Amino acid sequence: MMWNWLATALASRAAIVLYDGSPFLAGGRILFDYADAARMTVFGTSAKFIDSAAKAGLRPRLSHRLTAMKAMLSTGSPLVPEGFDYVYREVKGDLHLASISGGTDLISCFVLGNPMVPVWRGEIQGPGLGMKVEVFDDAGRPVSGQKGELVCTAPFPSMPVGFWNDPDGAKYRAAYFEKFPGVWCHGDYIERTGHDGFVIYGRSDAVLNPGGVRIGTAEIYRQVESLDEVVESLVIGQDWPPDRPTDVRVVLFVRLRDGIRLDDALADKIKSAIRANATPRHVPARIVQVPDIPRTRSGKIVELGGYQVQGRHHELPDLPASPLK
Repeated sequence: MMWNWLATALASRAAIVLYDGSPFLAGGRILFDYADAARMTVFGTSAKFIDSAAKAGLRPRLSHRLTAMKAMLSTGSPLVPEGFDYVYREVKGDLHLASISGGTDLISCFVLGNPMVPVWRGEIQGPGLGMKVEVFDDAGRPVSGQKGELVCTAPFPSMPVGFWNDPDGAKYRAAYFEKFPGVWCHGDYIERTGHDGFVIYGRSDAVLNPGGVRIGTAEIYRQVESLDEVVESLVIGQDWPPDRPTDVRVVLFVRLRDGIRLDDALADKIKSAIRANATPRHVPARIVQVPDIPRTRSGKIVELGGYQVQGRHHELPDLPASPLK
């Protein structure tokens, strides 16, 4: 997706600055060094980088000029409210911070920033131009102020015309139009706010459903990753009990800072943070320390697929032998 965006930027006579390597070389300063050196006007990054910079205690507003920077765009995962606070407090107070979300399939964003309206912490500002975005409940009715499916109810300029090797369009229709006939359903679990902005809670196919209550994974990540001990996390729903499932239990995997072990005190701290800032339904039944988190080739966390917990420190005696879903 970003290759196409960058090629388009070149067509509009913009200069492109690319960095290939660890963003935390030079003590985490390197991207801001380049921003100053190139007089970068738009700084594209990820929510994970912003969160990591905050945890590392970086204060670019004190160490860099950033005089040319007018906008910071964040994508890859939802940017939590604390990420907004950090950028405006420690990076630059007079830039346009825009959390954006779209997809490789449409080479565009359904929801993104708008420099003409206020930025509200934790929210994406609005729909993209040419995007008739709605939030549907399970019955296909548009809703506001409650969570539902991100849909686009009219054709849009970058809408794909079909898939390769799909002559009758069956795979294409099944991918986007099966849930709500004639309406593009993108697969994001989202809410429209009172400011006509949007909050994304994760992929709808990764939504947890313990006790019949739908929970977006981002709701748990926000609480867990606010803790200094946690570098990143992954949460899944596991059919339970494994032999004859009647419910779903929440299992949380955490990658901790070097030298920190998951003990009962830290597990209780994680559960207490989730319970206090979300609901008891969000509290995981099991918390497991792992050495790393699975990712796609583009670096996004994999929430779906098979997981096998191995190693003495990561063993779950009461988990089924088959991979977790």
